[in-house]
Amino acid sequence: MSKATKEEALLYHSSGRKGKIEVIPTKPYCTQSDLSLAYTPGVAYPCLEIEKNPDDAYLYTAKGNLVAVISNGTAVLGLGDIGTLAGKPVMEGKGLLFKVFADVDVFDIEVDEKDPDKLIEICAKIAPTFGGINLEDIKAPECFEVETRLKEMLDIPVFHDDQHGTAIISAAGLLSAIDISGKKLSDMKVVVCGAGAAANSCTRLYVALGVRRENVVMVDSKGVINTKRTDLNKYKKEWITNRDINTLAEAVNGADLFLGLSVANMLTREMLSTMAPHPIVFAMANPNPEISYEDAMETRDDLIFATGRSDYPNQINNVLGFPYIFRGALDVRAKTINEEMKLAATRALAALAKEPVPESVLKAYGLDKLEFGREYIIPKPLDPRLISRVASAVAMAAVETGVARLQIDDWDAYRKSLEKRTSEHINRISDICCLRHP
Repeated sequence: MSKATKEEALLYHSSGRKGKIEVIPTKPYCTQSDLSLAYTPGVAYPCLEIEKNPDDAYLYTAKGNLVAVISNGTAVLGLGDIGTLAGKPVMEGKGLLFKVFADVDVFDIEVDEKDPDKLIEICAKIAPTFGGINLEDIKAPECFEVETRLKEMLDIPVFHDDQHGTAIISAAGLLSAIDISGKKLSDMKVVVCGAGAAANSCTRLYVALGVRRENVVMVDSKGVINTKRTDLNKYKKEWITNRDINTLAEAVNGADLFLGLSVANMLTREMLSTMAPHPIVFAMANPNPEISYEDAMETRDDLIFATGRSDYPNQINNVLGFPYIFRGALDVRAKTINEEMKLAATRALAALAKEPVPESVLKAYGLDKLEFGREYIIPKPLDPRLISRVASAVAMAAVETGVARLQIDDWDAYRKSLEKRTSEHINRISDICCLRHP
């Protein structure tokens, strides 16, 4: 797969209409009558209906399909604290992915505020505009507090994708990996390299699936998080181990799973060679993983390996999750995204990986064959079945756990409507791409 160059990326973002997203009207606007309905005096009528019944905002405005992608630019996509304005291209990109994959509309909102209390206040004040909030690229540990408090304050879904998106997609890969390797979650020894937002959320979800907390060892930049450490915040203290180990090399010895959410080259070939038979390695540092694909595969032939990169097998890619999770949550007007909804998304992704791969997916990736196994444990992002499987699983979990305001009576019809919704949008996008690249 070809790599994007600086020149290509800058041209992509700057050519034609600047940036990657726009706002377009959804109602007629060509006549005086249209304008009088869109704005004054006609607009007064839906305003008054919403005043009487706030839920009518879902009927008369775009609120129900509108998500805020909010960031303060403190932990931007492997680039660090580059600031709100420099992070805007990433937030626009998130908006593009929401729209293309799940037909969810987005306003990207970059907030120049590092104080978590003030950031929470700002988010809460603008929340009435939206059907959901996607928090993005906010550094740990502040991100935990921001999400937790906003979820307590608001009655719309609040979801920090850097935490939960990575957790859901990697957990789906883990379910596939244990089927292939014959391991049991309850017996697995897990090493987590990194102790930030994603590491915390991934580990919690793995425990919810069946990994035993006492079998987890978490390692940060100073070593193993153990009882000897006196420099731990409350989030790291959750993962203190009683084992008498101090280094990553000691932790990895005999481990079944290495989960990398740190920086490049943390896992050496020597460390990998000491892991248990049929080891599972999710090396997700970007752009360069904790161990390269080439080094890993040359070291072990019994390995199941995944990265965050698109140019190797088994990409742990958040786009497999967040568009469809919000799609399902919005469609039933969920008040929150709870643990059951996350687990439903995880299991739906793992189940889809075991099904025969459509010809359209093979064509999109230039492949002759793709089937469930060591090099295919997670669906591909361009799989058209993702929306019907994941969004419906999330919506159903919301209904079953009582956080949905709307009920769905015919789930088959709902799944078909999801497929139609995105196929029509994708066809429009394909027409645009064909004009640009005949």
